[in-house]
Amino acid sequence: MTTPLTLIPGRSPDGTVRLAVSGEIDMSNAGHLAEALDGGAGPLVLDLTEVEYLDSAGLSVLFAHAERLELVVPPLLEPVLTVSGLADLVPVVHSAGTRNGPQG
Repeated sequence: MTTPLTLIPGRSPDGTVRLAVSGEIDMSNAGHLAEALDGGAGPLVLDLTEVEYLDSAGLSVLFAHAERLELVVPPLLEPVLTVSGLADLVPVVHSAGTRNGPQG
């Protein structure tokens, strides 16, 4: 059984737009994530800490918005981001607080 996708918009303490995502991101719901990301401009912190699964449809959405994203990810998603090459394009903050990827 899949875990439903939940999107919770907000702001980081510095005022940056933040979107917390939980559940599974797959081909059945990647369009909902795309709509949420399409609805804004400027930098966005995408908190994927509570995401349990991310497939290629979800990765495609993230690649399409790579120029404006900073990702907060759990250890579970780190290999997916690394193998796909997304971690080379997007700043990645591990849910433990360490940062990888391009700076600025």
